[in-house]
Amino acid sequence: MDTTKNISNPYTVTECKTFILPVRDVIDLLGGKWRLPIIIALSFKNHRFKELERQIEGITPRMLSKVLKDLEINGLVNRDVFKTTPITVEYSLTDYGKSLDKVIETVREWGLTHRQKIINK
Repeated sequence: MDTTKNISNPYTVTECKTFILPVRDVIDLLGGKWRLPIIIALSFKNHRFKELERQIEGITPRMLSKVLKDLEINGLVNRDVFKTTPITVEYSLTDYGKSLDKVIETVREWGLTHRQKIINK
């Protein structure tokens, strides 16, 4: 175990790795082209599959199904099946998924600031 401290950085290598690990977990969970657009769409309202497919331009039904399933496995999305004819399936954010609202808003604000900084160079 490397516990060497750098004079300019008071943290050990182990402490840095421990700090980075949960950040990597979030990036792995939210990274990719489709995850955030799906989460953002569901943060505004619950959607049926076809509604999500229409709202998120360019996503294929197969990819939408795959990402929704993954988000469901990770506890961010609910899949509610209604016994109608034909069967209706609706997707919504779990409370855990809704807890990302502040994170997404913070990243959005940073992105707007960054965009302006780059454009105004």
